[in-house]
Amino acid sequence: MAEPFASGPTSPEPPFDLARISRFMAGAGHSGWLGIGYHGHCADWIELALPWREDLVGVPESGLLASGPIITLMDMATSMSVWLKRGKFGPQATIDLRLDYARAARPQSTVIGRGECYRLSRSIGFVRGIAYDESPDDPIANVAGTFMIMDAPAG
Repeated sequence: MAEPFASGPTSPEPPFDLARISRFMAGAGHSGWLGIGYHGHCADWIELALPWREDLVGVPESGLLASGPIITLMDMATSMSVWLKRGKFGPQATIDLRLDYARAARPQSTVIGRGECYRLSRSIGFVRGIAYDESPDDPIANVAGTFMIMDAPAG
C-alpha cells in the first residue's frame, strides 16, 4: 500500500485523507508502539485514542497512566490538527507544547486526545486541545502550543 501522503515531482498531489494518514501514523514509530490510534475528526479538530496498558502505568499501585504517553498523544493530536487546517500533510516541528493537568486519568481508561489548530500564519500553526477519558466536559488536561511549518513558502 502506498503511503497516504506520498507524492513525487511527477505525480499530482494526492487527495488529503486525515483518517488514512492517522491509520498510517498509528502503525509507525513511538505512537505506534504506544498504540495510539485514530478516533475521529470534524472540520476543525481531530481525536486520537491512547488505550490503557499496564506497561504504560506510572505508579503500579495506582493503575494510572504515566504522563509521558499522554503528552505524546497530545503532541500528535495537535500536530495532526495543523495538517487538517492546512488540508495537506507537511513537515513541521513542535516549537512549544504546554499541558496543564486538571486531574489524573481514570485507571484502566482509554484517553482521548482532541487537537484543534485555531490559527495558521505563514509559518506557524497555533493549537489547543484537551485530553479526556469519559467526557470532553471533564478534561484530564488542557494543551496549548505552536508548530513550525517547515514547508512554508519563503518571503
